Amino acid sequence: MKKNLLLFFALIIAALSAHAQTDSDRMNKLIAELTPLDSAYKAQYENKDYSAAIQSINQMLKIWNGMELSKEENEKYGAAIKNSVAILYYNQACSYSLANKRKEAIDAFRQSVAYGYTNYRSAKNDEDFKNIQNDKKFKKILESIRQYDKLFILQHSKGYNKENTDSLPHFRYQSPENYPLEYTRNFFNLDSVAGNGDEISKFKNILKFVHDTIPHDGGNFGFCESDPIDIYNYHKTTGKGVNCRQLAITLCGMYLAMGYPARYVTCLPQDANDSDCHVICCVYSQKLDKWLWMDPTFNAYVEDDKGNLLSIEEVRSRLIANQPLVLNEDANWNNKKTYNKEYYLDYYMAKNLYWLECTDFNCFNPEPRFRDIKRTYIGLVPQGFTSKATEDTMLTSDPDYFWQKPTTSKN
Repeated sequence: MKKNLLLFFALIIAALSAHAQTDSDRMNKLIAELTPLDSAYKAQYENKDYSAAIQSINQMLKIWNGMELSKEENEKYGAAIKNSVAILYYNQACSYSLANKRKEAIDAFRQSVAYGYTNYRSAKNDEDFKNIQNDKKFKKILESIRQYDKLFILQHSKGYNKENTDSLPHFRYQSPENYPLEYTRNFFNLDSVAGNGDEISKFKNILKFVHDTIPHDGGNFGFCESDPIDIYNYHKTTGKGVNCRQLAITLCGMYLAMGYPARYVTCLPQDANDSDCHVICCVYSQKLDKWLWMDPTFNAYVEDDKGNLLSIEEVRSRLIANQPLVLNEDANWNNKKTYNKEYYLDYYMAKNLYWLECTDFNCFNPEPRFRDIKRTYIGLVPQGFTSKATEDTMLTSDPDYFWQKPTTSKN
């Protein structure tokens, strides 16, 4: 519930920021009217004055319902407004439930769904709905949006299949003897960073080093080359963080510099219109004879219930099979916000593990920013899956090919 307090005006502000604010005096006036009501509502909710909170929401809904948009305004802001109204009704349902007004709470939740609310897992686990969670009508409405649940979508994806992959390239990994990787190792003093422990402890130490050294900023694709040194220097020069792709490329480059085969892996959703993907790293463990999940954005790795580190494919398979998964306790964002298994794996990564993409050659500066070097990308997809997002990617549904054991290139 508390998350929705932050989402309401964020949606409208995002819509306004995509266009000139002077485009619509009506929208600017609307924001001015709603802002104090929204602030009052937040305070009332936090103070558990649910009757007053309901009144504030009702006033906001009255303003929304009385607003008439031009065709142009509707094209620009209609979707954001609809989403915001859905969240308003959701917040109203929470407040009614907390005020022990069950019928009104269920009616408000129904309205929220009618306006497009689809976050099944959030509603299912929302403590504000304790008073109505066992109500048959609430359960029926909740079940109607289960089809949009990211884990449900992943669990109902088609499986993989053994294929003839002779026409597909082998995955290659640049040798640590290559000069840029040797330089990277010395530049970051990676032997000291990795420490004197075993292979696994070195993986974790380098992961934490990247996470603690370069902050994440999902909205910033740093204007620099795609190698660990340039990305680090970009942050030191500008003070800015970089997106998850650049963090994963940085970690991958450091692992390669230490002689550990590694890939940066783009994890993508089913919906081609969903621009929110995530990029993580996997590193090959000779000790465990498998790839291991390493996510520098969240300082995250994943284990089973017996403490065994898992690969990306194992995490995906266990999500589909509803088998236990354990996220490391110190998983966090920028050392500011901790994340738990329920959000990070069951929601965020379940959404973004529908299909996966890697380049065939992992190296220092794998995606040159200022040089026209063509790279080949290979996607691991469920059988029969295609979308506009896969048009420039070589596709396979063969996990044995995609996760083949590494061989090192001399290039």
